[in-house]
Amino acid sequence: MKKEFKVLAKETKYAGFFSLNCYQVQHTLFAGGWSEVLTRELFQRGNCVAVLLYDPDVDKLVIIEQFRMGPMGQANRRERAWLLEIVAGAIEEGETAEAVAFRESKEEAGCVVQEMHLINEFYTSPGGTSERISLFYGRINAEEVGGIHGLDAEHEDILVSTVSSAEAYAMINDGRIESAIPIIAIQWLVLNKDKLCH
Repeated sequence: MKKEFKVLAKETKYAGFFSLNCYQVQHTLFAGGWSEVLTRELFQRGNCVAVLLYDPDVDKLVIIEQFRMGPMGQANRRERAWLLEIVAGAIEEGETAEAVAFRESKEEAGCVVQEMHLINEFYTSPGGTSERISLFYGRINAEEVGGIHGLDAEHEDILVSTVSSAEAYAMINDGRIESAIPIIAIQWLVLNKDKLCH
């Protein structure tokens, strides 16, 4: 079966730091023929990188904490608007994902990455956003990590610390880490940690 889709109309509902477009689309069906005309909104986020900063010599990874708008909108969760995450940032036009990974590691966590390796690429929420993440592992010296980082020009206020892989995994299991990207990264680390220690 040939998979196809048609964009019948597109309207920009909002254009700012992000944009929101409304589409009229049709796509082929697995049983044959075409779907009805669907109205779908698409949050245009752009592509981003995320970096699991890890020192295999001492089994420490970097966790950052910062204020986030998404959980702010959840009722009765004001105290949880500060999320525990890993370094991440947007890929601007003309940049490579790897170059952004190096840059964001320095800006958000003060880390100089010794080696950078692509783990995987994936969509964060493909039902409504175009965002695709390039997830990297960056080898660092954890002894140099800590403090408050971020760019003043981007109003970043990022608390940086290190934890062991076991503690990070416990933070997932007890709900302290609620963001999908660090959950994916830490689970990858737990599965692959032994391969990194050489």
